[in-house]
Amino acid sequence: MSEKSALIAGATGLTGNELVKILLDHHAYTKIRIFVRRPLDIEHPKLEQVKVDFNRLDDYKEYFEVDDVFCCLGTTIKKAGSKNAFRKVDYEFSTMLAGLAKSAGVKKFLVISAMGADSRSNIFYNRVKGQTEDHLKKLDLPALHIFRPSLLLGDRKEFRLGEKAASLIAPAFSPLLRGDMKKYKPIQAKQVAQAMCAAAQTDSDGVQVYTSDQIAEMAGQ
Repeated sequence: MSEKSALIAGATGLTGNELVKILLDHHAYTKIRIFVRRPLDIEHPKLEQVKVDFNRLDDYKEYFEVDDVFCCLGTTIKKAGSKNAFRKVDYEFSTMLAGLAKSAGVKKFLVISAMGADSRSNIFYNRVKGQTEDHLKKLDLPALHIFRPSLLLGDRKEFRLGEKAASLIAPAFSPLLRGDMKKYKPIQAKQVAQAMCAAAQTDSDGVQVYTSDQIAEMAGQ
């Protein structure tokens, strides 16, 4: 598999930023296009940065003529400012990207969800993630890869108290999580990016869902 092109949405985020680096170094890709609100401080012959208004994604249809689309969009209610603003990013923007990808004939759509994603959940965050997954599945994309990581670890640009606290105690309790509990282990954002890249190189069609422990295994291959 060579001479491939990819589009990444959410390239300035924790996992998206790692994914940009990985795909730029990968031999299979000759063009990496990223959708950003603000340009990344990086230059590379393979890289094309496109400054976009995510509220007007239909205006950027021409940029979806790629092989693989990676959706690394995500926020928090606190950062977004409200539940509606959070839903716009995690649900509306993600599903719009997928719809445009399908219309353009994209071969693979890969998206980061969450471990507790469930459209029937009483927890708003998990419910929105689940609704997003349900919508994406109904689009009948050629290949849909859904990644459900546990707590994401890495150096975020913004401070998140809960994640920081969890990252400090993770080394102590992670070894205790075995068997079916392995999927609850915190995982590095770089591992999620590595797994997304690995999945994009497979011939798997239809819907593929990966739990956090499976993501870690894929990243180690």
